[in-house]
This record gives sequence, structure tokens and C-alpha cells, in this order.
Amino acid sequence: MTRMLVTGASGYLATRLIADLLRDGVDVRGTVRSRAASEAEVRAAVRGGGADDAGLELVEASLLDDDGWASAVAGIDGVYHLASPMILGTTPDDVVLPARDGTLRVLRAARDVAVPRVVLTSSFAAVGYSPKPVRDYDETDWTDPETPGLPAYPLSKVVAERAAWDFIDREGGDTELVTINPTWIAGPTLTSSARSSLQVFTAMLDGTMTATPRQRFGIADVRDVAALHVTAMSTPAAAGRRYLALADGPTVTFLDVATTLRDRLGDLAALAPTEEAPGDEPAPLVIHNERAKRELGFRPRAVESTIVETAESLRDLGMLAPRGQE
Repeated sequence: MTRMLVTGASGYLATRLIADLLRDGVDVRGTVRSRAASEAEVRAAVRGGGADDAGLELVEASLLDDDGWASAVAGIDGVYHLASPMILGTTPDDVVLPARDGTLRVLRAARDVAVPRVVLTSSFAAVGYSPKPVRDYDETDWTDPETPGLPAYPLSKVVAERAAWDFIDREGGDTELVTINPTWIAGPTLTSSARSSLQVFTAMLDGTMTATPRQRFGIADVRDVAALHVTAMSTPAAAGRRYLALADGPTVTFLDVATTLRDRLGDLAALAPTEEAPGDEPAPLVIHNERAKRELGFRPRAVESTIVETAESLRDLGMLAPRGQE
């Protein structure tokens, strides 16, 4: 395997994965919506990850359009589908349909040129967002799309992943599929702006978040999730499997995150919240990563290390407002 396609190349996880691949001597073609808007930042992020970006090629392709995908997969030995469509609307269909249709575009393009394997970034949202008597989840669990009140994001993730498996089963040809289902991703960023989960950390550290939401969840380190994608691509027995990815340690609440920051980082986290917003106590939650450990040799970092190193990364990259200017 000498050239891999990574969709959504400008993302938080994608830049980490691209840097890992390039350091391993693998050439990478990455898709972005606009090279003019993204190329300089992507290359800087990859170099920040200790990789030589000479082996990186960026091409334009949108999950909302068929154009560009045939050329994107030409000469490719494997596809990492990380991209999520840009969501402009506010209804479930605005989120669900682009997620599903974009995934199918990538799979069809890969199938048409007989790409051996696609590793799809799904989510715990496709696994554990339907109620159970005991909140204990592994890869055999699926979020039920008919769950009353299911938010648009988890709905989009389960619909897209289900569509991917159905496509591979019915018309995937010789192309294999593996899915990685991470919990909430944190960890040091290579990008130049705080995105997705990182915005929660900045809100805690700059005092914008005065009380934390009442929610229990798993944290996955972006470095571990990227490494798991690489192993999933290269392990023959991973074909047709789903893998949950999360850090070692118990699931946490947002208040646990804030408390860890205060305890470990002193003045940097002096403004982190100390109380939860009103509401019900989050129910216990257990998420299993034994399959990834057993089958892929997954050795994730401790959850506390991920929390601390996320904040240190934001500080070191200058993404936190200087004290007194929050």
C-alpha cells in the first residue's frame, strides 16, 4: 500500500492521520472542498505533526457532488473516509441526507476502481444513543434511528453507517469495509483553530462556560484514533468489523473534565467551571474497547492524560486568550 486517500483532509482527525501516514512512508491524496482555502493550513498542520508534506497531494471533491471522486480514487490503494458534509440547514434531513449520500459517493467511487478497503470514521453516536436498561455498550449495539427525540447528529451517523454496510453487502464488489466508532475526540491538535470538541476546552479555560452540562461520555484521544485507523487498514482480519475507540479509564462528565484541568494545570485552568448546570444526574455508562485491543492491538492513552494534553496543546499553539483578555 503506497498511496492512500483521506477525505476531509483539513479536519482535526484527518490532519493527524495524514501526518502519521506520511511519517510511515505512505503517500497521501487528501480531499478538500477548496484547495485555495485549505491547502496552506493542511500542509502546515502536517508539518506540525512531524511529517514531510512532499508526499501529500490535495484535490477538490465535495460530498454533496459526484464531480471529482473518480479522479480522487484513481491509483489509490485504500480509502480513509473521514469527511463530514458541511451542514447549512437546521432540519434532520439537512444533516442526515448529506452524511448518507456523501458516504455512498465515496464507496461507489472506491468500488468502481476496486479499491481493496475503505476505513470509515463512524461514531459512538451510531452505537449507543438509544436507551437500554443498563447503559453498557459494545460493537454489537446500534442506535435505533426511530428513537424518540434522537438529535440530528447521531441520527446522521447511524443512517450513514447503516447505508455503508448495506452498500458493501449488496454491491460493494471486492471492496472491504471497516468502521471506527470513536467516542468524543480530544487530544492535541495540529490545526490552527479550535474545532469541535476543542471548543469545549477553550470555553472551560477562558471562563465562558460557567457551569457544565450534565452528561456522561467517553473520550478518545485523536492520536489513538488516527493510529487505530492505520491498523484497521492493514489488518486482514478487520474486514467487515466495527471498532469502538476510547481512552483507557472510566467514562466521564464535563465536570470531571473541568476538575481534572483545575487539579492538573493550576493557573491555566483557574476559570474552569466548578459546578454542573441544573438537571438530572447522568446515569452510569460503560463503553467497551476490548475488541480493538484484542484484534488490532489497540493501546489507548489514559483519559486524564488526554484531557491535560489537550489543554496544553491549545496553550502552546496560542489558541487561548491571554489572562485578563477573556
